[in-house]
Amino acid sequence: MSAVETSLPAGHHRFGHAAHMEWIKLSSLRSTLWALLATVAGMIAIGVVTMANTKVPGPDHADTFDPVNNVLAGIALGQMIVGVLGVLVITGEYSSGAIRSAFAAVPNRPLLLAAKGAVLGAVTLAVGEVVTFATFLAGRLALTDGVPRPGLGDPGVLRALLLSGAYLALVGLIGLAFGAIVRHTALAIGLLVGVLYVVPAVLAGLTGVTVAKFFPTMIAANSLAVSKPVAGCLSPWCGFGVLCFYVAVVLGIGGRLLVRRDV
Repeated sequence: MSAVETSLPAGHHRFGHAAHMEWIKLSSLRSTLWALLATVAGMIAIGVVTMANTKVPGPDHADTFDPVNNVLAGIALGQMIVGVLGVLVITGEYSSGAIRSAFAAVPNRPLLLAAKGAVLGAVTLAVGEVVTFATFLAGRLALTDGVPRPGLGDPGVLRALLLSGAYLALVGLIGLAFGAIVRHTALAIGLLVGVLYVVPAVLAGLTGVTVAKFFPTMIAANSLAVSKPVAGCLSPWCGFGVLCFYVAVVLGIGGRLLVRRDV
């Protein structure tokens, strides 16, 4: 134990100590490994199948044809797995009662939530970037002859891959925030499903992309995971900024509620 650690009063830890504790907990859970492996396998499989079934674009669609958007179709699955993992990072402790020990070790609850978010975000960001690039490279090989084959040097491709990987980490943080807000696994997952799938689908059916374009899944599909702009949708960096704003807001709400509650 370092001199800094021994100089701290019992039960009072700094961010680094809290983050180390959260890393031990996250890395020791088998569900973490299985969730991340399922994300990688599912996204690569969907990307390869989608690219294998991608046809040569007709002359009317040549200008808007975007194989990058096709190969990253697996984000629709990956976001759900990562989001549920984010929920479980905190609701799992509530269901087991381990959250009391965590609060006893780190009484500063917003600091504890920040540590959870930093560890979860770092892990899911690393996995997200790896899986998006792996999916892209594998999907390129599955394209049939005659279909334009995208490259990392093509305009917008590298940006699409990087932002799509970061998107998975942001969804994980949204799941963590929902878990902190409601403290119940099923309810938090229900909120996550509603925000990611149900509400934007309903809004898209009622208003087109006018309102739905501001929801995470629509931002990922039409702003982040594209190498060519989609008419009527947010620009890639604007969409990414909106997502970061969402994460800051819901994590802020979660931190405030953790302080106000007895447990």
